[in-house]
Amino acid sequence: MSLEKSRHEALRWLQQAKYDLKAAESSLTAGSYEWACFQSQQAGEKALKAFWYSYGKDPWGHSLVRLIQDYPDKKEKSIILSLETHAKSLDKLYVPTRYPNGLPDFTPAEVFTEKDAREAITIAREVVQSISARIGD
Repeated sequence: MSLEKSRHEALRWLQQAKYDLKAAESSLTAGSYEWACFQSQQAGEKALKAFWYSYGKDPWGHSLVRLIQDYPDKKEKSIILSLETHAKSLDKLYVPTRYPNGLPDFTPAEVFTEKDAREAITIAREVVQSISARIGD
């Protein structure tokens, strides 16, 4: 992929990460806390994939931690290593926020709280802003 196409693809993914973050904020306002948590995870994932694309790499998978740990270039990887704690927090939200069988005896809507949603959004915002500052938009 050419540098121009890589940059274009990175910006598309970063733009969607920002839209997902905005959707998470709307879900929070609507009281859909589990959905706000999942959308926060999605925002973080897409931002990290934007980082990969910005350097002409091809990301795969849904784990933010893996997107950081498996990044192939050590020099560039050092830019995103500081996000690993955030990645771990958001990875925990990928399955149990969406599936009734992801949690024992309760549905996601019964378990996830406003506090959970606010924390997830804050973490996702930090990831998106960090990536945005690195690759520009």
